[in-house]
Amino acid sequence: MKSFLTKRAYASLISLLFLVVAVFFLSRLTGDPTNLYLPVDASLEARENFRALHGLNDPLIVQFGRYLADLAMLDFGESIRRSRPALDVVLEAFEWTLILAAITMAIVTISAIVIGSLAAFRVGGLFDRTATFFSLIGASAPDFWIAIVAIVLFSVNLGWLPTSGTGTVWHWIMPIGVLFIRPFGLILQVVRGSMITALGSAYVKTARAKGVASRPIIFVHALRNAMLPVITVIGDQAAAILNGAVVVETIFGFPGVGKLMIDSILQRDFAVVLAAIMVTALAIFVMNLLIDLAYSVLDPRIRY
Repeated sequence: MKSFLTKRAYASLISLLFLVVAVFFLSRLTGDPTNLYLPVDASLEARENFRALHGLNDPLIVQFGRYLADLAMLDFGESIRRSRPALDVVLEAFEWTLILAAITMAIVTISAIVIGSLAAFRVGGLFDRTATFFSLIGASAPDFWIAIVAIVLFSVNLGWLPTSGTGTVWHWIMPIGVLFIRPFGLILQVVRGSMITALGSAYVKTARAKGVASRPIIFVHALRNAMLPVITVIGDQAAAILNGAVVVETIFGFPGVGKLMIDSILQRDFAVVLAAIMVTALAIFVMNLLIDLAYSVLDPRIRY
């Protein structure tokens, strides 16, 4: 186990390093922040002072080396826009994204497992066909299109739900609903396929022959053995929700790390962009590691 964790840590560090290099240099292609933060008629001296204050007057390779040295000390730099440590700004926004993602994944996981298991119990029945139809539609629909349609329908035409903010429960319904649809469809399909295989196994047939009720057969005997591929796709979709939150948070004006990242790119706030991407990447790494470790809990035959 220790060897497995060490290898995963090294692999993640290498991936993070490549990510830092790519984002650092690509973010500089958005332009010079002095053109955004200073007046058009600002003097050359004012521009030079601004660049010197934020370390922008050195060659890019020097800026990158300085950033890596600061990063080794867990210093993510200071936000140009907010004059605050970039990491503090990102963590405040990331808290909102984690809450949104956790609520969404809890609802998605429970509903997909229950509905997918029941659909697999009677393959080809009305419930199975209905669940499969809607799950395939949900898995195929893009988040941005669903978000726009939801705003037009529920906010503009019906006036039922607010379009942005987090003040009440009503503000959370559309962001959660939009993030829910795609992972629900994908996870339900995996649960259904895995449960069909598990329900056709010899030990389930034996349990049925002994007169065991349907509910214990589905949720006790078959579900645990069907969960390994389900756990994998749940982890993938949890990471996808963190990434998909960029679009959803921007459309709904949700104050999460996704919206912060887009705003910071437009504001050329490089330190915040890098900090947001690093924090998100670390969260996805930890999530995948926990899912890998969960395999050995579900199936003791697995050893790392």
